Amino acid sequence: MDYSVHKICTEITFQLEVTMPQVNITEFRNHLPHYMKQVQNGVEFLITSHGKKIARLVPESDAVTEAHNRLMKLRGTMIKGDIIEPAGGEWHADADNL
Repeated sequence: MDYSVHKICTEITFQLEVTMPQVNITEFRNHLPHYMKQVQNGVEFLITSHGKKIARLVPESDAVTEAHNRLMKLRGTMIKGDIIEPAGGEWHADADNL
């Protein structure tokens, strides 16, 4: 299994974008108060123009809470090990975490 951080973050981003509602920029402009009210209630949107993603509209949150939420999404998907032990020693971290 490949547990690279890049791959895991890419998969999480893809999953978020698949479930995130998309709205065309013209529709967004014409109904701005409606969409802003939804964002205030926690809904995130992908804004598109001619079928291409141009922006992501997300509710404001503080950096600490946002970082904590990202780490919680990754919980259980990583393997941790002893980085202090000299090279050549047996590593059993995967047995504890899989």
